[in-house]
Amino acid sequence: MTGTSALTEASASARKMIDPFGRSISYLRVSVTDRCDLRCFYCMSEDMTFLPKVDLLTLEELDRLCSAFIAKGVRKLRLTGGEPLVRRNVMSLFHSLSRHLQTGALNELTLTTNGSQLARFASELKDCGVRRINVSLDTLDPTKFREITRWGDMQKVMAGIDAAQAAGLAVKINAVALKGLNEDEIPSLMEWAHGRGMALTLIEVMPMGDIGQSRTDQYLPLSMVRARLASQYTLTDLDDSTGGPARYVRVSETGGKLGFITPMTHNFCESCNRVRITCTGTLHTCLGHEDASDLRRPLRASASDDLLYETIDRAIGLKPKGHDFIIDRHNRPSVSRHMSVTGG
Repeated sequence: MTGTSALTEASASARKMIDPFGRSISYLRVSVTDRCDLRCFYCMSEDMTFLPKVDLLTLEELDRLCSAFIAKGVRKLRLTGGEPLVRRNVMSLFHSLSRHLQTGALNELTLTTNGSQLARFASELKDCGVRRINVSLDTLDPTKFREITRWGDMQKVMAGIDAAQAAGLAVKINAVALKGLNEDEIPSLMEWAHGRGMALTLIEVMPMGDIGQSRTDQYLPLSMVRARLASQYTLTDLDDSTGGPARYVRVSETGGKLGFITPMTHNFCESCNRVRITCTGTLHTCLGHEDASDLRRPLRASASDDLLYETIDRAIGLKPKGHDFIIDRHNRPSVSRHMSVTGG
C-alpha cells in the first residue's frame, strides 16, 4: 500500500489546521473499525448492530486520509476502534503509515487496544515504529473483568501486555472509573501498573450512545477519586503532556505517573488539539458534539486531494469551543453515536 497522497506532492492548499479559537490541530484519532471482540457495558449495548463492512473505508483509503491530515500538520496519529486489531489486515496499514515516521513528517504512530489481540501483533507493531500503546483495563479481578466486558478473558489481555513489554513497547493502562465496581480497586490497580513500569490513566464515564442502562449508576467523579488517593499517597502535579487530554501527577510512593481524564468534572476543551475520523470517513471535530463532516465523498470524488483539503478546512472552521457532555437520570446520551464508532 503506497497511498495516492504523497506528502511531497501535497497541494499548496494543505495548510495547517487552526480552529476558530486559535487551537492548532496536530493530533488525529482514527477508528479503523466499529467492531470489538468485547462488550464493555459502559461503551456498548450487549446486542450491538455494527456497520455493514461495505460501508467502511478501505485500508488504502484510510492511508490516503491519514496522509492528507499529516500533510496538514498532524504530528501524532492514533488508530483506535472498536478494537483496531480485529480489523482484517490492519497491520498493512501500520506498515504503510510508518513511512511518515521515517521521513519525519509524523512524530508518533500509536494505538489504543483492549489487549486481547496484542500477543499476536506486539512485535510487528514495534517493527512498524510504534513506540508506545494504550491498553484499556478496568480491573485486575477476572470475575469483574468478565462482568465489565460481558465475556472477556483477562488472561489474554495479560498475555498481550507481557508480549508488548517484551517487544519493547511502552504500555500505559487506561481504566474507566466505575462507581461501585472498581473504585475500591484503583489504588491496587495503580500500584500494579507502576510496579511494572506502566503509567495509569483514569477516565470518567462519558455519555455517548445508548447502552441500555443509566450512566448515573456508573459515573464516579475523578475529583473524588483524586481526593481519596491524596489521603493515601503523595501526589505531585506534573507539566507532562502526551498530546492528549490527561493531566498527570507523580505518585511519590510508587515513582509512577497517574493521569486523570475528566470530561465531566474538569473538561480539557481549552487546549484541545484533536479531531477524530470514523471508519466510514466521517470527521468529528469534537468528541462531545454531533458535528459531522463527510470526508468519504471528496476522498472518492477525485485522485487529487484539493477537494478533501477544502472539506477538512471547512470542518475545522466549525470546531466548537467545548463539548456538551452531561449525565442525567433520564438515560439520554449527550451524543447518539457510541464511542466505538467515534474512535475515542
